[in-house]
Amino acid sequence: MANDPHGFQEFAAARGASLFRTACLLCGDRHLAEDLVQTTLGKLYVSWRRVQRADNPGAYARAVLMRTYLSHMRKHSSKETPWQRLPDRAAAGGADQALRVTLLDGLARLPPQDRAVLVLRYWEDLSVEDVASTLRLSNGAVRNRSMRALGRLREALGEEFEELIR
Repeated sequence: MANDPHGFQEFAAARGASLFRTACLLCGDRHLAEDLVQTTLGKLYVSWRRVQRADNPGAYARAVLMRTYLSHMRKHSSKETPWQRLPDRAAAGGADQALRVTLLDGLARLPPQDRAVLVLRYWEDLSVEDVASTLRLSNGAVRNRSMRALGRLREALGEEFEELIR
């Protein structure tokens, strides 16, 4: 990779932080997110000539990240994952930080496919068509899953969420 005539290092540097944020939202674990991003970048490097010719290499990278995440979750779905307990009180920063922690906790309780749809649709602000293309779903499936996943997220958040948004 020392000789990078095709711009892969520039692409990785420019998109790495965005991919990492998305991966963190998906899995809720910084270390796993780093692994997912590294795996994604490795896959992109191997097929860089094809990726470079894509209409939108950033969207291509995001799609590879989503497939890598979903594949990881299928392979490891029966294993337990240790989680650190969140503090009883939020650190200085007030309601915004408490709301963020609550939302991330609720998001972590959702199935992987639901998380992927919500993160792409509402965090990454992608259109239904872009999410469908990324996850290889129909537009209707994305709309349905979005609606149902939001319902599940509201249930997971419960009354605690209602108190935070008032």
